Amino acid sequence: MIRETFRMAWTNIVHHKMWSFLTTLGVIIGVASIIALISIVNGATASINAEVSTFGANKLTIQTTASPLKAGLSQGQLEELNQVDGTRGIAPTLTTQLSVRSADARLDDVTISGRNHIYYQESADVTQGREIKISDVEQETVVAVISPSVARTLFPGQEPVGQSLFLNGLTYQVIGVSDADSEEIVIPYTTALRTLDIDTVQQVDVFKEESADVATVKRDLSAKMYQFYNEQEDRYTIVSLDEALDSIDQINTMLSLLLTGIASISLIVGGIGIMNMMLVSVTERTTEIGLRKALGARPRAIRLQFLLESILLSLMGGGIGIIVGVGLAYLVSLLIGTTFTISVGTLLLAAGFSMLVGVVFGYAPARKASLLHPIEALRNA
Repeated sequence: MIRETFRMAWTNIVHHKMWSFLTTLGVIIGVASIIALISIVNGATASINAEVSTFGANKLTIQTTASPLKAGLSQGQLEELNQVDGTRGIAPTLTTQLSVRSADARLDDVTISGRNHIYYQESADVTQGREIKISDVEQETVVAVISPSVARTLFPGQEPVGQSLFLNGLTYQVIGVSDADSEEIVIPYTTALRTLDIDTVQQVDVFKEESADVATVKRDLSAKMYQFYNEQEDRYTIVSLDEALDSIDQINTMLSLLLTGIASISLIVGGIGIMNMMLVSVTERTTEIGLRKALGARPRAIRLQFLLESILLSLMGGGIGIIVGVGLAYLVSLLIGTTFTISVGTLLLAAGFSMLVGVVFGYAPARKASLLHPIEALRNA
């Protein structure tokens, strides 16, 4: 009986193609909206996370607020920060702007950064030569890693590695060329403290282990800084990009739920459209219902046929909506340059919602058809 009922429901849908399409249009729009909106938001979030991660995932940054980290943040104190559980290395940063020259050229207002070997292990690459090593930091050597733009200006047409540059009265040997986009010269931070009249550490990057909990590491670092600054919390801040990524994920979840709720309104409107069209169909097919009942069809069979028609219409609309939604999401991702993502969960959500619409909004017309009395149905035909 179920097979025959399914065949009759499908035949009725196929024989009324335009009616079927118009009936499913609301479901198509609703499902396409859910998939497109959620996929676009997820893609944008993935792109943002990837961009933020390039600035240093698994990194916490200690920086100043009301006053700079003073020279009193000694090597011993830096080592204490490095010993905090869950850290795999720290990278102090000192920054100033000075003029620099070579034998044939001069550059003004160049960014001079004092860094250590951890910085190159975790955050930067050297395309030529070598990076700053731990021995350079310990021995306070006068060596420098320069950016490509500095290399082109100071040593045009020459191999920069091995050349000399003059900075603040000292001669530095160029040991490498970085991949930095800006005009920057990096020297060992211990050398910077000794030779460049810099007596403050403006920033310390702390790199945590992959398995370490960022909140725990941040709490322990904060306890150390609290001790260093005599319980003056307003003189430093600790920023974690991992926390920023978590916040982005939370916003994405909230936004996805909000957009799903908004798009679901279209599905509800589509379900109401299906119910209205099915009620009209019941009225138009009164003769058919009366004849089937007169020939022995049970109310259950009549109800099942109309309910199957409603479910099939919803699933057809859901299928077309999925195709349209995926296409829209892909097109938008190309236009705005974000990552195209589509999850199985989103597809299942849309398909399940469309089927639920068919059942909920198809039941009333199906019940009405099953309750028609055969004599009254034939009399009103």
